[in-house]
Amino acid sequence: MSVTEAIADSATPTDPIAEVRAWLQENWDPALTISEWWERLGTSGWAAPNLPTNAFGKGLSRADAVAVGREIAAFGAVGAPGGLGLMLAAPTIATHGSQEQIDHYVRDIVTGQKAWCQLFSEPGAGSDLAGLSTKAERDGEEWIINGQKVWTSLGQTADMGMLIARSNPDAPKHQGITWMAIDMDQEGVELRELKEMTGHAMFNEVFLTDARAPHSGVIGGENNGWAAANTTLMNERASLGAGGGGGGSGITPGTIAGMLDMNAGELAPNPDEVAKKAKAAAEKKKSASFAGVHPGAAMLHGVAQAEGKNTDPGIRQDLVRLHTLHAVGQMNAMRMKAMKAAGGDIPGMGNIGKLHMSDVVRLTRDLGLRILGPGGMLHAYDDKGKVELKEATGKPLNGFVTGSALYAQAPPIYGGTDQIQRNIIGERVLGLPKEPGDFKTTPFSELPKNT
Repeated sequence: MSVTEAIADSATPTDPIAEVRAWLQENWDPALTISEWWERLGTSGWAAPNLPTNAFGKGLSRADAVAVGREIAAFGAVGAPGGLGLMLAAPTIATHGSQEQIDHYVRDIVTGQKAWCQLFSEPGAGSDLAGLSTKAERDGEEWIINGQKVWTSLGQTADMGMLIARSNPDAPKHQGITWMAIDMDQEGVELRELKEMTGHAMFNEVFLTDARAPHSGVIGGENNGWAAANTTLMNERASLGAGGGGGGSGITPGTIAGMLDMNAGELAPNPDEVAKKAKAAAEKKKSASFAGVHPGAAMLHGVAQAEGKNTDPGIRQDLVRLHTLHAVGQMNAMRMKAMKAAGGDIPGMGNIGKLHMSDVVRLTRDLGLRILGPGGMLHAYDDKGKVELKEATGKPLNGFVTGSALYAQAPPIYGGTDQIQRNIIGERVLGLPKEPGDFKTTPFSELPKNT
């Protein structure tokens, strides 16, 4: 019996927290390497319990999966591999791939052996993703890829890429696209880091020159990649959206990051520290000026107190607005969980969550900079500068505020712009008329191109 068959034979846990705790008591061993531990965790179904049972999961809801991740941390064990493999590639392959592809690709994701990146956006195809022009040409059992991708998160540590490319230019633009897995470690793939105004370089531009991908890595069928791409994007929006939850160990998976042979016990969270942080967070909520305040609003409330602006009526009102936005996001997540448990769905909730998150980061940016005043113009871009700035100002939280403000421009763009989310809700959820045009029938090769 294969691992996936063994997992599939086990019923969905009735009490996942109790079950994962019992499993950890039997299986956690701090003497293991990260690779050895992730092998145990991934093949047990507990690394990605939201995946279906035939794809190394437990079939849990996203909220329950997040709770399982928190329980693993509270136990003091290393959590699941982080990154886009678990967030995006695994659920896409589980949905559209064959069982053979699931066993080949998803196993390496849940066990942390391979890290993934997303090769979707292009210089001329961002919001209009279906306008992509990267070419994929069939060559026997391989595809030859030529083109350019951009805004590729964590490409510098990725073993594999989720690639969508134009495989039939004579088909309408949404139909001639293929989703395929591509090896990033090959001569035809060149990465260049893009440094952000925050000082970080999480994104990359990727140049593909006669790169090759196996036909066996085509997910969802040749020229049918738009359906698979939408599954990838749906999972991205659900993960990024307000109330979407997080997860993972924060340890980078894959062969490039070089962490697989490290000792798991040394990288495991200290359960006493986890409990202490949870207790401190609970006490902070109780002592806040309004009951149950969200940690993000509570942090800015503390900054406002330090700046002597906590009595400003406008700032107080926006602090409550920020808390309310967070609370609504969490309530939407609970609504979605209840609806899924009842066998239903809330159309467009992933898009709504993504829009909601954009509102949260914009308000956090504007409110934080209003609180800091002229101090909001001071920001450090490296570790040395951060230490010096803290010492000079005596205000250790200011860097979080300015860093969040600089980063706030990104979330309303990546994962599909706010305008795209509204289009999707309007057209696919509310049934409003689509934009006029014959894009559905005109061959991509005959459409006007972005310049």
